[in-house]
Amino acid sequence: MPLPGGVIAETDQWHVEHCVGPLGVGTLVVKPTRHITRVSEMNMDEAEELGRLLRRSAAVLDDLIQPEQIYVCLWSHAGGRPVHIHYVVQPVTAGQMTEYDAHGPFLQTAMFERGEQPSVPAVEAFAERARRSFARFA
Repeated sequence: MPLPGGVIAETDQWHVEHCVGPLGVGTLVVKPTRHITRVSEMNMDEAEELGRLLRRSAAVLDDLIQPEQIYVCLWSHAGGRPVHIHYVVQPVTAGQMTEYDAHGPFLQTAMFERGEQPSVPAVEAFAERARRSFARFA
């Protein structure tokens, strides 16, 4: 199945895509092109590029959504085992915190419990806007 929105941005070491799952339209995933399961496995080029790309991803979300905060979380488990690492970059609005009566990890848990998936057209439209915004923050 194709990834809704496709690759939004990429560097030599990393790809940015829209998150699949119930964390809302605009939540991005920053993942290494090389298979690694731990932060300590990053080489120096990957580590240096990551900081710049996380900052750039947050700037894009600030530009497009103007959230109250942007959460950045490392996720890597599937079935209780480390798999491919990826950073979830989630814009959080006051409306979401009010709707779910939660913030921080409790907000993410509540969103997963509710399980509402963003529509494919909404993700694709956001991804196109994000591509243009990433170009401005190059």
